[in-house]
Amino acid sequence: MQVTGLVLDPRQWTQLFTLERGRVSLRTLILIRWVAIIGQSITLLIVRMVLGFTLPLEIAFGVVGASAVINVVNSAQNCGSVRLDDRDAMLHLAYDIVQVAALLGLTGGLQNPFALLELAPVTVGATFLTRRSTAMLAGLTIGAITLLGLWHEPLPWQHDFPKFPALYILAVWMALSLGTLFIAAYAWSVTEEGRRIANAYAATQLALAREQRVSAVGALAAAAAHELGSPLATIAVVAKELARDLPPDSPFAEDARLLLSETARCRTILTELSQTSVTEHADPFEVLPMGVLVESAGQPHHRAGAEIVYEVDGDPGREPSVLRRPEILHGLGNLIQNALQFAEQRVEVMTSWDAASVTVEVGDDGPGFPSHVLSRLGQPYLSGRADESGHMGLGIFIAETLLQRTGAVLDFANAANGGAVVRVTWLRRALSRPDEASRPGHENEEIAA
Repeated sequence: MQVTGLVLDPRQWTQLFTLERGRVSLRTLILIRWVAIIGQSITLLIVRMVLGFTLPLEIAFGVVGASAVINVVNSAQNCGSVRLDDRDAMLHLAYDIVQVAALLGLTGGLQNPFALLELAPVTVGATFLTRRSTAMLAGLTIGAITLLGLWHEPLPWQHDFPKFPALYILAVWMALSLGTLFIAAYAWSVTEEGRRIANAYAATQLALAREQRVSAVGALAAAAAHELGSPLATIAVVAKELARDLPPDSPFAEDARLLLSETARCRTILTELSQTSVTEHADPFEVLPMGVLVESAGQPHHRAGAEIVYEVDGDPGREPSVLRRPEILHGLGNLIQNALQFAEQRVEVMTSWDAASVTVEVGDDGPGFPSHVLSRLGQPYLSGRADESGHMGLGIFIAETLLQRTGAVLDFANAANGGAVVRVTWLRRALSRPDEASRPGHENEEIAA
């Protein structure tokens, strides 16, 4: 699904469906059961004391009391606010079906006018259970109705007991069974449509929120590039004068040259931030092989004490040529820089491709991602690993957002032998240049994809 130009990755869909699970709280089912208990108790008393029917009140109230005990126990455990998963909610409603069937079996079975209440639990469940659980409840309801048609205690009529024809009992069974199927299917389909609309709305809200955060980061970057331009130019002039005036054998000469080179690098970064697209410039290196593009993204971030190893895996004759897009350069550069910050000695960058996809995998030999934040990586202001350097936790968020705009899907994991691994995957057709898409043989690659 794509909303406002932003593709939601599988982890975001996982967050949405995680919120969708547990759509009913135990408190809601406890409240519904209390209503049923009160209604059953009043009905039994009226039928016995007002209408004069001789009912097995001890057994009937024992069945009703069992539900009351279950409610009291659940309430006493202070778990009423717990949101039930699909299985637990189905089990609670399955008990209600059995409880109502037990009462009806003691009071006339399908001849009891209140037999229609056997449909209530499955109707309630169809509004929040999955299709499978709703079908299981419907099957249990039909099974209970069948047993009630075959085995039940007769109603203790005051006068001659009216004998209902077997055909009438069969018709009542069929009506209740068809009603169970229709109500369950209709209620589930209507509720499912509402869930789809709610999910689409939630996805839209999530996409808009991410776009707003990215826009805020972009505005901050533009403002920083503008505001830092003047002081950086002053620093560059002073650094150049220091490098020129210091004698070659001065212990500060090397520091001055380093300061000058880092100033030049900062100016380059600010210039790239202010560019809207590299495609607007007549750059002879506008299109690069994927392996070269990955090395270009990591080149500015090399540091002493850690080695970056670039590897490729794929048919050299089919290596994709990719536009030198700033989103890819900055996104991959941030991932490589993050790996370097936590690597002990080595960072490995593997670029691979086939007819369907292109993958870049960045791994390091550092401590890896903590398990408690692994599922939330990519959120802003979340530091991915133990770091006391004061970083704001925006690096992975910016990298993921930039790369997603190019059609990439990111996966974060820890290697079996230690260290973190970030895998970036594109469909090959999403990275193909227009002239590459039209070259002979490319149609076969698309079909293979």
